[in-house]
Amino acid sequence: MSTDADSATHDRRQQLQRELLRRARAGTARGATTAEPATGPSTGPSTGRDDRTPRPGSDRPAECVPLSRAQRRMWLMERLGGTGDSYHVPFATRVRGPFDVAAFATALTSLVARHAILRTRYTEHDGEPCQEVLPTPRTVPVHVVDTDEAQAPELLRRETARPFDLAAGDAVRALVLRHGPQDHTVLLTFHHIAVDGASLETVAGELADLYTTATGGTPRHTLAAAPQYADHARREHEALSGFEEELERWSELLADAEPPRLPTPAAPAPDTAVRPAAVRTVPLTHTVPDALRTLGAQRQATLFTVSLTAAFAALHRLTGDDDLVIGVAGTHRSGTAMRGLVGLCVNTLPVRVDLSGAPSFSRLLRRVGDALLEAQQHRHVPFDLVLERLGAGARGADGTALVRVTSDVLGEPTVLRLPGTSAEYVDLPSDGAKFNLSYGLDLADPARPRALVQYDAHALDDAAAQTAVRDYAALLDAVAADPELTLDALPAAGPQDGSPDRSDPARDRHPVVEALCAHPMVADATVVQPEDGPAVAYAVLKDSAGPSGHELLGLLRRTLAPEAVPAAVTLLDALPRTAAGPADHARLPGRPSTPDAPSGARARAVTEAFAAVLGHRPSSDEDFFALGGHSLKAVQLAERLRTDLGLPLTGLDVLQARTPRALTALLDERAARQSAAKAVSRPAPRSRDVRPGTVLVTGATGGVGAFVVRELAARGRPVLALARSESAHLIATDGVDVIEGDLTDLAGLRDAVAQADAVVHAACTFTRHDVDLAAMETMVDAWRRGPFVFVSSVDAYGHPTTDRVAEESAPHEPVSPYGKAKLDCEAMLLRAAGTEGRGGASSVRSPIVWGAHDRLREQLRWGALGTLYQAAEQGRPIELPRPGTGGHAWYGAAWVHAAALARAVAECLDRPVHGVANACSGHVSWHDLAHDLTQLLGTRADLRETDGVPQDLDHRWHYDSTRLARPLRPRPGEGRRTVLSEMITAMTPENRWTAPRHAGQSGRP
Repeated sequence: MSTDADSATHDRRQQLQRELLRRARAGTARGATTAEPATGPSTGPSTGRDDRTPRPGSDRPAECVPLSRAQRRMWLMERLGGTGDSYHVPFATRVRGPFDVAAFATALTSLVARHAILRTRYTEHDGEPCQEVLPTPRTVPVHVVDTDEAQAPELLRRETARPFDLAAGDAVRALVLRHGPQDHTVLLTFHHIAVDGASLETVAGELADLYTTATGGTPRHTLAAAPQYADHARREHEALSGFEEELERWSELLADAEPPRLPTPAAPAPDTAVRPAAVRTVPLTHTVPDALRTLGAQRQATLFTVSLTAAFAALHRLTGDDDLVIGVAGTHRSGTAMRGLVGLCVNTLPVRVDLSGAPSFSRLLRRVGDALLEAQQHRHVPFDLVLERLGAGARGADGTALVRVTSDVLGEPTVLRLPGTSAEYVDLPSDGAKFNLSYGLDLADPARPRALVQYDAHALDDAAAQTAVRDYAALLDAVAADPELTLDALPAAGPQDGSPDRSDPARDRHPVVEALCAHPMVADATVVQPEDGPAVAYAVLKDSAGPSGHELLGLLRRTLAPEAVPAAVTLLDALPRTAAGPADHARLPGRPSTPDAPSGARARAVTEAFAAVLGHRPSSDEDFFALGGHSLKAVQLAERLRTDLGLPLTGLDVLQARTPRALTALLDERAARQSAAKAVSRPAPRSRDVRPGTVLVTGATGGVGAFVVRELAARGRPVLALARSESAHLIATDGVDVIEGDLTDLAGLRDAVAQADAVVHAACTFTRHDVDLAAMETMVDAWRRGPFVFVSSVDAYGHPTTDRVAEESAPHEPVSPYGKAKLDCEAMLLRAAGTEGRGGASSVRSPIVWGAHDRLREQLRWGALGTLYQAAEQGRPIELPRPGTGGHAWYGAAWVHAAALARAVAECLDRPVHGVANACSGHVSWHDLAHDLTQLLGTRADLRETDGVPQDLDHRWHYDSTRLARPLRPRPGEGRRTVLSEMITAMTPENRWTAPRHAGQSGRP
């Protein structure tokens, strides 16, 4: 391939220009819409169009906008798992001087009001991801922690690593570390799906102006209406069909290209899901950047192009390859219409360069410049579309896409400059690596330029990384002085002392053996290559507690070419050897000539899942990518198998296993571990002097449990939260330890209770009452200390004869099966309270719980209030019982705000009620509730009074809540209409349908 000769023709350039002009005109026509004011509070000027957010009283439904391709790629990475904090964007500034936390919270809330992308949730519709804007929050919380400088780095690191919940619209959070009265570190952490580097400049500038306004000053700029990211996503989505010609051009440019082959780590990092990131730097002479700029100016090249050329030369030296691809960051931002846009507008551009023939650096600079110009002319074509067009050929053995190595010039970082204060940038390195290797010319401090590499410790070891950065620095220094040096004459960093000697004459020299023996816990290995099938590897561990065969196979997939990866790795106690020393293959136990196809229920499930998702029934060793698989299909396949088999599996597992054989082996291994964990004796309870006062919370991700966990964490109580594995990450935060499990795992429940100093039981199956009773019996039996709070239901009262229900009133028939299960659970708990060292017990009976949580929104749609909600949403006539019907003064429903219920539960830990307490925030008549719903939904349903009582509305009781009156006292923002508005406006369009009604009244908490 000759990049010098491969320039675009004049006709093709003119065609490209005409096409760009056509798209620009089309985009302008689509963008000429009337701006609408944003909802919610704002201290700034008009915030412009609000991404079609539904407003209370509007008759316009919420819109689910397609994701941009960059967002889609980010969403898929989150769903695949294993990204850690790689795609978190922390932005920290040391602020010295008078700092007003309340004003900053007001400014941040106004910023979120201006830019709808910062309050957008991500969900699925018909199997495809989409985005939906949430209403403006009352106030974006800004958490303040008093700490000294020594503790600050760890607090900042933990905060930046804390996972995001994209399905809840969690895209930005704020933390302030207060070191002194006028000394603070302000940290904003964004998810990359909502911002890019250019967005931070907008965020910093607007926050300064909004903060100035909030403190009563005059801002430097008057903020115009902000452009909204969803408009960009719509335009891109509409333009996708016009990319065919340019996709063909990308296919030509990248035909037969392969990811760079980096040297195999001598001692691979532990096999973890998150790719561990590390950084190595070498200082440069302070004159180097200016010399490189001068070199670029003489040859019509930018500093970026010069540094990219040095990266190609360094990568050539590291890999020995002449045909190399390095990724650079492109952008979709162009024109004034996107000025001030907050959102993800980056695109990866693969730059392919031919380094053959030992060219001089100047000649290589021309090749790189031409290749970069060609890539930039097609920068608006999303890179994931290019990968889909290229297919399996653009991926390495581990499923990694074509771009493994990137290059950039790092300029002065963004800081938050608030009036009356000084600002200092705070560096926050990430724990996760986005790419295997990234070269950087670091000019953040112009007086101290550096050559830098960031690398994935799974893909490159420290010695190779140090050599890479030293080579890169040496190249930059050398070409700044003499750009006519040829590649083979450029100076090298040279080997470091102490480099490991991997030679061992007693071992086989096969690459599989080399890779296995490089693992620090592998003592010996060999490989058998049959004539009629894939290779089989054997390994001997140094210790029985080392990696499994599948984990070693995963290592080989990450480090070897696809054709070299064996079908399996079998662990042995020792390798049989001949008298001369080599492994004796004839004596290997059970050596198959060709591995048999996997069989059994899990193998069949894998085959069926492949067929269902990919439309092809595969053989045992067919590759996922070769069958048309991609990231979204990997997520779908993993979710199908996880549901069918009840085993943990992520999309990342699918991408790494890739074949039905390997995926079946992984599932077999996890099934064996699961069985072993259930068979062995459970670990002893933890020592009482570790995290004293720990509260176990069941149902920690449910509509009640999530609020309880949040309340306890806010009070500084250590929490042990029980959650299913697929949702455990949603509650992992400071002070919260997550234990995976559910009510069916009785042994796990017993152990969890034994570890805790208090229990909050907020989980319930709602319909499987035998499971609920068995779980309560197990927990009570294991309970030996501290208080126990059970979140029960007012359904336990049944149908009292009086309209007012006092706490601990006797139940009255008919009592629903759900209510009876609650009564039986309460009885078990209250009988055991105070015995054998147990503490006090509290049964907190709640009515319908309202709050901004998906589980609670579901109950509003199709629970006891479902019929009323659906009629109000669709504008159908609503029939309500007339006062006096059946001899009762009808009113409607009791309800409790989830946050108030959480406060009541936390209160019972400190002051148990030793019995039953009701938890009600208020009572609302059917007429008032129907009026609220029609107003908030923006419909005009006709309210009619009748002499009949619909079954779902047969609820006429008021509940006294005297025992918990203090914590239930409403706080600002907990009013009835406020919480209903939060629940309604956050609903997704795909869930707003007429669902089957649950018969009878339900007070499910």
